[in-house]
Amino acid sequence: MRVEKELMRGAGPTAVMQLLSAGEKYGYELVEALAKRSSGVLAMGQSTLYPLLYNLEAKGLVASRVDDSGPRSRRYYRLTDKGRRRLAKATQQWHALQQAMVGLGSGGMGGLGTSA
Repeated sequence: MRVEKELMRGAGPTAVMQLLSAGEKYGYELVEALAKRSSGVLAMGQSTLYPLLYNLEAKGLVASRVDDSGPRSRRYYRLTDKGRRRLAKATQQWHALQQAMVGLGSGGMGGLGTSA
């Protein structure tokens, strides 16, 4: 299942920051981790990921460095202190949203997606 573009707009930056909270990663590594660790739900291509990373970097939430030591140059991204604070806030908001959505599904309605 793929998430609609509007939901990904909100979930994408938080998902990328969550992955970077474990340590620095380069772009393709992030693409692979997003697809694998979310069972494809949060999969995004490089053409979506890189503008997202550039935006996060412009906001000071991630920083990057270039590593030329291997056979090819790679840009690694890491979460900044400001990014860690933003991720903590976003995680709290996502948990509150999740609880609210689950709450909407209870109370005899039979769950989300069922019509009355």
